Amino acid sequence: MSNSISQLFSQVLKQGALLIAAIALVGGAIGWFVASTAGLLSALIGSGMALVFVSMTAISVWLGGRLSLGGFFGVVMGGWIVKLLGFIIFVAVLKSATFIVGPILFGCVVASVLGSLALDAIAVMRSRIPTVSSN
Repeated sequence: MSNSISQLFSQVLKQGALLIAAIALVGGAIGWFVASTAGLLSALIGSGMALVFVSMTAISVWLGGRLSLGGFFGVVMGGWIVKLLGFIIFVAVLKSATFIVGPILFGCVVASVLGSLALDAIAVMRSRIPTVSSN
């Protein structure tokens, strides 16, 4: 895999982590003022969930890029299924938690995912990755 692609994924992971950390801070502060400790915890859990799932996407695409086309789609789709099942299970577990403030958790997850998608799109548009290999 070329060095520019590795740099792109490194950049995407770093910027995504910084964005989600900022959302966790802002969401945590808002959550604290709205619902005290429960709001803070909800914001941190929501941001943490988004960080795990966004990182899993970038890592699965990076790993899949080292494989054939069929292997790429297998890794990316497999990762997507694992994320979907993990999200469903995690939400089911959190649904019964009394310390969760749903709107705060939801807001942090949505803001983190949309922000990460925007960062990914900008990073890919700005990257200079060759589309034809010399092999």
